[in-house]
Amino acid sequence: MSPRPPLIAPSILSADFARLADEAAAVEGADWLHVDVMDGHFVPNLTLGLPVVESLLAATDIPMDCHLMIDDPDRWAPPYAEAGAHNVTIHVEAAADPVGVARDIRAAGAKAGLSVKPGTPLEPYLEILRDFDTLLVMSVEPGFGGQSFIPDVLSKVRTARRLVDAGELTILVEIDGGINADTIEAAAEAGVDCFVAGSAVYGAEDPAAAVAALRRQAGAASPHLRC
Repeated sequence: MSPRPPLIAPSILSADFARLADEAAAVEGADWLHVDVMDGHFVPNLTLGLPVVESLLAATDIPMDCHLMIDDPDRWAPPYAEAGAHNVTIHVEAAADPVGVARDIRAAGAKAGLSVKPGTPLEPYLEILRDFDTLLVMSVEPGFGGQSFIPDVLSKVRTARRLVDAGELTILVEIDGGINADTIEAAAEAGVDCFVAGSAVYGAEDPAAAVAALRRQAGAASPHLRC
């Protein structure tokens, strides 16, 4: 597989919720817009749901990356794909039938992602990753932004990267949590393709410039990506 640029996905969890359309416009040039959907049950926080995602889809052309930190994704995930999200990710810890949800998401026109919490081992789920398009490795405990990066999760990234490079998987490897100028190089070296960044982007004076800088930094550090 030929090298390609890193994907940067600004997380609107760190944006101003009163100005979401403007905040989406502020990261023009981003590859994906990462949207954390939390239900207050699977994680101890409540953010936004499908109506807000639908409004965002009408306000920006940036592909929407919906990360569903919710109970019963088997029921609730497909409508995000039907609404026009580019990628819809569910948590393996919450899904009764992860492969069935992936098929429903794909049938509705989106890519299907599988996420694992920092403490969840990847090995039991390697076989079902063949049914997914993306693997989202959480590098913080899901639920709140602004947490510190957990470097131990990079072993999961390396495992996935080896399988992708060997042709055994065709997934895109994504990471979410604590990604900034200090941590993105280690994640890139381990084999990440797509980097979710919240406060590192929306806490910057120029969010679009922050996206470009993170992309350059990841590309320079990675053996499988390019600037």
